[in-house]
Amino acid sequence: MRQSIITRTTKETKINLSLELDGSGKNEIVTGCGFLDHMLTLFAAHGRFDLAVKCEGDYNVDFHHTVEDVGICLGQAFSQALGDKKGITRYGNIILPMDEALILTAIDFSGRAYLNWDMNILAQKVGEFDTELAQEFWLGFVRNSLCTLHFKQLAGTNAHHIIECAFKSAARTIAQAVKINPDYADEIPSTKGVI
Repeated sequence: MRQSIITRTTKETKINLSLELDGSGKNEIVTGCGFLDHMLTLFAAHGRFDLAVKCEGDYNVDFHHTVEDVGICLGQAFSQALGDKKGITRYGNIILPMDEALILTAIDFSGRAYLNWDMNILAQKVGEFDTELAQEFWLGFVRNSLCTLHFKQLAGTNAHHIIECAFKSAARTIAQAVKINPDYADEIPSTKGVI
């Protein structure tokens, strides 16, 4: 079973997260940040990951620590669930449309943390959510899952659409990459023999 349970407690957040890679998209998300709940719900659905997240954060400050720390925990969960990465496809990519937004996303579960965030989000907020926090979320994710992740915005003007399109495209790209390739089910997908 490719699953994980992550607990993180700091002076800023308390997070419990569980992940099942080979799920059906079941989710139970309560972070205290409505927009983040929305993004994680669609992330689980589009990736077909079973995901539960409960977070208590310092909302009186803002949503920065909540968003960043949930990204950290999700990255740790993928790292734990993937283990030695034996048999995974490793790479994934998609160009995903959502209304006027169009996002290219590509990933390599390479063991090396790198985020390319080539996005042009003009609005500073979507509701109470600071749009710059989308990048912070994915930074936390890549640093803890040890993947290379590229986002490139090809079109889009509506901040909600752009960020939602990015989360959907990331989910489908990650789902491709973590899928077991039956032709290589007993192999580490690297000429090094380790990732």
